[in-house]
Amino acid sequence: MRGFTISDAAAACGGRISCASFENTELGRIVIDSRKVGPGDLFVAFKGERVDGHAYISSALDKGAACCLAERLPEGEMRSVLLVPDVQQALERIAAAYRQRLTLPIVGITGSVGKTTAKEMISAVLSSRFSVLKTEGNLNNRIGVPITLSRIGPEHQAAVVEMGISGFGEMRALARMARPTIGVFTVIGHAHLEFLHDLEGVLRAKTEMLEVMPDDAVIVVNGDDPWLDGFPCRQRKFRVGFGPHCDLRAEEIRMTENGGSSCVLLYEGRRIPATIPAFGRHVVYAAMEGAAVGILLGLSDEEIVRGLSRFENVGHRASLADTGFLHLIDDSYNANPDSTKCGIDSLMELPGRHICILGDMLELGERSPEMHEEVGRYAAEKGADAVWSYGALGEAFCRGAGEKGHVFASREELLSRLPLLLRRGDSVLVKASKGMRFWEIADAIRELNAGAPHD
Repeated sequence: MRGFTISDAAAACGGRISCASFENTELGRIVIDSRKVGPGDLFVAFKGERVDGHAYISSALDKGAACCLAERLPEGEMRSVLLVPDVQQALERIAAAYRQRLTLPIVGITGSVGKTTAKEMISAVLSSRFSVLKTEGNLNNRIGVPITLSRIGPEHQAAVVEMGISGFGEMRALARMARPTIGVFTVIGHAHLEFLHDLEGVLRAKTEMLEVMPDDAVIVVNGDDPWLDGFPCRQRKFRVGFGPHCDLRAEEIRMTENGGSSCVLLYEGRRIPATIPAFGRHVVYAAMEGAAVGILLGLSDEEIVRGLSRFENVGHRASLADTGFLHLIDDSYNANPDSTKCGIDSLMELPGRHICILGDMLELGERSPEMHEEVGRYAAEKGADAVWSYGALGEAFCRGAGEKGHVFASREELLSRLPLLLRRGDSVLVKASKGMRFWEIADAIRELNAGAPHD
């Protein structure tokens, strides 16, 4: 937090500095893990269910932390601690105060599906011209966003901040900190329905961002999503999608032989041929979002094309691999009905038998079994050759898939049967919520080789 001192932080959150002699010390990054503290950092002492950060205040100061944000002062500690009644509330106020001093464009990204892909795509595009700071990993909540903002320095010319929520009021808190100059809304889908109830609730929670964005801000929305296309707002909407009413459209979409995608982006007479080193229709949406932000920030067609070509997928998110035995779409990082249907659509673009290995989609509320059954039915109707799963919700998948569905008794049985059931040339989708650990199934499939049955 270049130029932001302990005194500034105290003024922002109304805290008391335990040692006034350090009040003009400049703060570095916000850190919540004492093992990762470096010189100048602000260590935030959260009290969790299993670990109390207050026990590590002295250790953080020993490692060079400029200050610790805490609710109590450890006995005998004479160094700089910023004392507050509520660490979380103070952290948010400090982050908001630091962001107020920044003049660079900040892109805030939200949506039920595709936030991380959009973040990586937009960052890749903007990096063609600017020095870009982006959210790392899954630091997209009320702790992660302050951490991200604290890393923005004078060397950065743009920032891309992912903003994830699961309940009402959370987006308002994130937006008050990040204050995006451009908002990106990927899609309104069936995620966190346990807390947001229905799609109208999802829209209402996500669009809390707009309350703190100025009238002249621009929001990039998926124009093919009826919820995003139709809701009224003060800000200008920049629609991306395949529909003719969209400001930026994609045409001539193809999946390339090397597991990538290509398309032509159209905007006000500009024709931008793009090749993206990732597979799937959802990647084309992310490319449109990246191009839209690039256009809004003045990038040339050449810069946009170069940025899209440098996109790199992260984690177990819709990565396509030719294992030498079969084609594998590993999308095991997370799942909801919308993203799973999108994964099925991508699977059907590939050759061979089409096998869906699906795990529970979590946090869907009381309609969860019905939604799982609907996804299984969708897979069968799209032409999938098999839908495999296990467990209670696995039964719902397979009930929807009818004769194409098969429920295994356990995870272990599914893993043990894979070498016998999968064939050379198959195309396989592995998709589940993160808590199901289906990346272990994807890893097992990667290990299959020419020794497995051929037919």
